[in-house]
Amino acid sequence: METANFVVPFADIYGKTTNHLLSFFRVNSTLQIVGLLLLLGLIRLPFLLSPPPLLIPELNWMLVGEQINNGNLLYRDIWDSVSPLSALVYWLLDLAFGRSHLAYHVAGTAVAAFQVFYFNWVMNVRDIYPDRNWIPGLIYALFLNMSFDCSTLSPTLLSTTFLLLAFGTLVKQMDRRGATDEVFEVGFYISLSALFYLPSALFLIWALMSLLLYTGASFRQHSLLLFGFAFPILLTVLYYYLADSLDDFNRNLLSSVFRVRQYDLTDFQTLAASLFLPFAMGTLGLLSLFRQTTRYVNFQQRCQQIMMIWGLTALVSVGLMPFLAPMLFIIFVPALAFFAAYYFQGIRREFIAELIFTGVFVFTLLILYQGALPLVRNWELGRLSALQVKPSPIDRLVQKQKILVIGEDISAYRNNQVATPYLNWDLAKYDLRSLDNYENVISVYDHLHKDPPSYIIDKENVIKKLFLRAPSLAALYEKTGQDGIYRRKEALSN
Repeated sequence: METANFVVPFADIYGKTTNHLLSFFRVNSTLQIVGLLLLLGLIRLPFLLSPPPLLIPELNWMLVGEQINNGNLLYRDIWDSVSPLSALVYWLLDLAFGRSHLAYHVAGTAVAAFQVFYFNWVMNVRDIYPDRNWIPGLIYALFLNMSFDCSTLSPTLLSTTFLLLAFGTLVKQMDRRGATDEVFEVGFYISLSALFYLPSALFLIWALMSLLLYTGASFRQHSLLLFGFAFPILLTVLYYYLADSLDDFNRNLLSSVFRVRQYDLTDFQTLAASLFLPFAMGTLGLLSLFRQTTRYVNFQQRCQQIMMIWGLTALVSVGLMPFLAPMLFIIFVPALAFFAAYYFQGIRREFIAELIFTGVFVFTLLILYQGALPLVRNWELGRLSALQVKPSPIDRLVQKQKILVIGEDISAYRNNQVATPYLNWDLAKYDLRSLDNYENVISVYDHLHKDPPSYIIDKENVIKKLFLRAPSLAALYEKTGQDGIYRRKEALSN
């Protein structure tokens, strides 16, 4: 009898799956969990078989991991604005796989799978929606594929994982009559998310407002939240203090969130096309709630309100983004998927819901695959061309050498290693654009003397002035036949 009872619903679900994707995930069972993870894997499969174009941020993360693996200390020996825990992950990837583009996409898919599962699990176990199903996870998985750059292991993706854990703990508090000391975990998770992607620190305001408005948290519990947030950050500060690199930590990480801007890497057409449907569906879902307020219990309404605050907090964080690309907007995905699920579940006619979802699904995948494969070769939409690593003039001239690239386009590092700490141009400006300052000239001289590059690619026209200020450096280098490229004389003799 048990076998027969299982076969009938299974056959019914299978029949729905072949015709209606949305209807299949309206059921809450283990089969839907497996189906959702398989769907995510199938969407990402082309990227795992043949990784999409390498992006400048990805190359930057690989270089950071490689430099740490070579014994360099982040912020002191590597001038970059990547947050410390993200750098730690990239170091581990370099330790295990070297400069493997595939490893970044495999790891990114694994993190995405966890987020999809955890997000929907929280929705079901806390009864945040009137019905338990896997539609929220389905929409979350789809929105995580709004562009091919979202499939890599970005700091934003890593950070959003811990923001979701904070959300799960916060909802757990709201499900009780009063907040408990577990609010420490909320602050702790937000702190970890900030150590993966610094603008996520703004979500401390989201947590404080949510506790203040929707729970009976006491002053002591608010203090625990703040202490949980401060604890990992203070440990990180202590580490750099003991390494005598606190000034480097402050300049290259804390202050950089206001100074590092690489907006010339932005493909606004692709950004608009990728974000349009997720934001449109999320907005429609939010608006639909105002027509159905009596359908939801008080707890569900409070969850909706804290997700609105999440969306507003994420909106504020846009001003702190170093550049604009779909991968940085992953921080919006939990809120967008949360409200979009209300929209699709609120449509009374199942046929219309299926039709709209199919259109969203197909259009999203078209943007995704057009960018990565591409489907139409002469169509730039989705390609993120400004963000891609491009062929460098020195690719044929220099291979596996230590070089210094002065400028935002670090494509020349693709087949070479980094010399000197000056990886991020926005931070390197601190020295290289202020050569009338004697201390800065000494600093640049010391870095070049300690870790001399075999080649210097000067895209910002600063080397001529440096050589005037430091003739002993000028004696070590000579011009090549290519404009802005200098070769070390020892490299020539070797």
